[in-house]
Amino acid sequence: MSTERSDGNGGGAERAAREVRGALEGLGRGGEGEAPARGVELLGRVGLAAYGLVHLLVGGIAVQIALSGGGQADQQGALSAIAGEPFGVVVIVVIVLGLVAFGVWQSLAAIAGYRWASGWDRAQKRIGSGARALAVLGVAVLGVRLLVTGSSGSSTGGSQEATAGVLALPGGRVLIALVALVVLIAAGATAWTGIRRDFLEELDRSRLPASAQRPTVWLGVAGHVLRAVAFAVMGVLFGLAAFTADPRQAGGLDAALKTLAGQPFGVFLLLAVALGFIAFGLYLFAEAWARRV
Repeated sequence: MSTERSDGNGGGAERAAREVRGALEGLGRGGEGEAPARGVELLGRVGLAAYGLVHLLVGGIAVQIALSGGGQADQQGALSAIAGEPFGVVVIVVIVLGLVAFGVWQSLAAIAGYRWASGWDRAQKRIGSGARALAVLGVAVLGVRLLVTGSSGSSTGGSQEATAGVLALPGGRVLIALVALVVLIAAGATAWTGIRRDFLEELDRSRLPASAQRPTVWLGVAGHVLRAVAFAVMGVLFGLAAFTADPRQAGGLDAALKTLAGQPFGVFLLLAVALGFIAFGLYLFAEAWARRV
């Protein structure tokens, strides 16, 4: 009897494993996306639009900093601005659910998607999906923190605390230097994606109105390239922290934008990058509608 039960359990586990493998193997065929179910797709599109809203708010706060010097221009500041509005908590809950759905969608793409591509092209697409999953899930975590504690913190404060902890480790300066290098590479990859317009591979532009198709391309180019400037400044700040062994030199998005503002002609630099975030937010609205699924 026990042997039969064991065999039955083993057969059930095998069947479940086959079903999971079959589901993963079916992802991303025909040049399409990797949403595992219609519900995840729809909620993921909401998440994309929510991510666009966050970028619009970051860009708006950056404009405010350029013109008056006040505000917290990062994802935390954007979420706090939303929470302060009527029904803000409800909006944050919707944003978090949408971002988690899109994060799941992109995580599956990173694991087993883009089977219609091959070689390095497939690897690049999977890496990109993994990076997007981490980015949106990171914002979702900030949203949950805001809902639970009433504060989402600061990207700069969090970066400095984390940097201080790493610098206290043996070889900590090398680790922070590696972080700086990774951020700089990510900035370069973001700019290159915009210049080459690789992001268009994710869109079915026929789903957009004819009048919106060309503007969507230029919004995507400007958004990718100008956001990359802010990421590059973040990488430089981490590099300075590694070089000086001073965690106060490190900083997140808010510190990067304020560093830009402090440069010669900084107001114009910051306004340009702010417009890049606004452009990317508008592009994400189009992507939420036209992303391949």
